[in-house]
Amino acid sequence: MADVSTQAQKQVIEVAFRPDIHRPLAAANAIGDVTQKLGLFERLSEKTWLRRLAVILVLVIAWELYARYASNELMFPSFSNTALAWWEGVRSGVLIRAVYGTMQVLLLGYAVAIGISALITTLAISTRVGTDVLATMTAMFNPLPAIAILPLALLWFGLGVTSLVFVIVHSVLWAVSLNTLTGFLSVSQTQRMVGRNYGLKGVGFVLRILVPAAFPSILSGLKIGWAFAWRTLIAAELVFGVSGSSAGLGWYIFQNRNALETANVFAGLLTVIIIGLLVEGVVFRSIEAVTVHRWGMQNS
Repeated sequence: MADVSTQAQKQVIEVAFRPDIHRPLAAANAIGDVTQKLGLFERLSEKTWLRRLAVILVLVIAWELYARYASNELMFPSFSNTALAWWEGVRSGVLIRAVYGTMQVLLLGYAVAIGISALITTLAISTRVGTDVLATMTAMFNPLPAIAILPLALLWFGLGVTSLVFVIVHSVLWAVSLNTLTGFLSVSQTQRMVGRNYGLKGVGFVLRILVPAAFPSILSGLKIGWAFAWRTLIAAELVFGVSGSSAGLGWYIFQNRNALETANVFAGLLTVIIIGLLVEGVVFRSIEAVTVHRWGMQNS
């Protein structure tokens, strides 16, 4: 045992007094390029718009192949025939007029709903009673489908734009208000105290402190409200069609369905999808770029 202990002590002493090892530094030009260049596929895969375009192309190819396999243009037209019908509708102006009529009513109802939502959420966040009132009303009316109150809208406002605007406001108002209120309530106490230290109150406090801090949630509500507005308006137009002096996309789809022009029906649905993609990819993305991404609240 003594020999083993002595040997272990010698090893410890040798390790403790082991000389340092000095290695010469290599020249920078001798090391070479330590970075690895990305291939073409890897560079392209970094582009979000290209990845989404690839998804759309896959869906289009699947659509075309299935339609050719089913070989029933009356029930399921191919993408090529749908594209031809869409172009014919655009060239003749029928589809353009339908889009114009729908967008007029849609933007009007959406703007009115945003204005009312901004007002009631500002009032709600100012007092605890207001918060309770808005939360209760949202819980009551948000699950109620807008198309379900369409008969009441027709009874109250008659056949026309006012009824359409009413149901759009109902579909958008509660979704936007709920997301806005949730965003306001999630703002940290530190940010609230900063605003109060600067003497901000009422509308100034909401605009300068709460809105920037809760903007990701507000923007999410605006997106949901836009989708709800589209679905509500198309469904309403399918029910009673012409609003005012012009017919919208819903009526265009309804007429072509009655005429068994299924390719035109798909062209109308394709128009709704195209507009939705443009609004999401251009309008809302631009808003995110200049607000949420610029403020560092969300990754690009």
